[in-house]
Amino acid sequence: MKIEKISSYVLKGFLILGGLIMFLPFLWLMLSTFKTSKEITSVPTTFFPHLWTIENYFDIFESFNIARYFMNSIFLATVKTAIGIYTSLLCGYVLAKFDFKGKKLVFSIILFTMMVPYLIMVIPLYQMINTANLIDSYWAIILPTLYSSFGIFMMRQYMISGIPNELIDAARIDGAREFTIFHKIAVPLSVNMISALAIFLFLWNWEDFLWPYLVLNTKDKMPLAVALNMFSGQNTVNYGGLFAATAVTILPVLIIYLFFQKRFVEGVSMSGIK
Repeated sequence: MKIEKISSYVLKGFLILGGLIMFLPFLWLMLSTFKTSKEITSVPTTFFPHLWTIENYFDIFESFNIARYFMNSIFLATVKTAIGIYTSLLCGYVLAKFDFKGKKLVFSIILFTMMVPYLIMVIPLYQMINTANLIDSYWAIILPTLYSSFGIFMMRQYMISGIPNELIDAARIDGAREFTIFHKIAVPLSVNMISALAIFLFLWNWEDFLWPYLVLNTKDKMPLAVALNMFSGQNTVNYGGLFAATAVTILPVLIIYLFFQKRFVEGVSMSGIK
């Protein structure tokens, strides 16, 4: 028992140490939002501000128009998440509850797309969007996210055992159409999984930088993650404003994580991922 207790204390110590190592850079970033740019770039670097100031936050709202970029991010992340959830539900339902020729092949292709690095698809995807004359429009950002391979996989894994086939057969005997069964039975029974997937998709879409950076040219259309790049000038960087804007960007992610962190674990366990 003593050895087990010692091992437990050592493990907890390593976990606490690892947590502190990962948390300290974030804490330094948050404290730096209350420093001047001169103090941030000073050598040696200070951890706590010598002179506390909130001017950085006033500046990003007055001169940076952060409210506009923030709303752009909210709009894009919400729309992309809603579309991704619905298509994942629909495709997952079909793959879980219907038998048709080529079903295994379709599912294999979906799994394969999860294994392909995103950077490999950027160039051909950009060429397709450019050919369709959708550059510098929100359609260029929304259309590539019409479906989520990860979401389809999660929903399919859940619906195989989470939705009884007998309930679906009973609805069919009563004369319900397939879309009625999907919307009235499958969707309500998948509320927990929908919540978990919504968190994953929203956070991924909120933090998306590369693709909006490539396809958007108009500043007023840019999401917050891309707009942060404006703080980097040709010769100087406004670190105070950059850190303050970054803190505002992190805020929704932090709030979602603090209130729904259990959903992350549930989303992994309910989908059958080990």
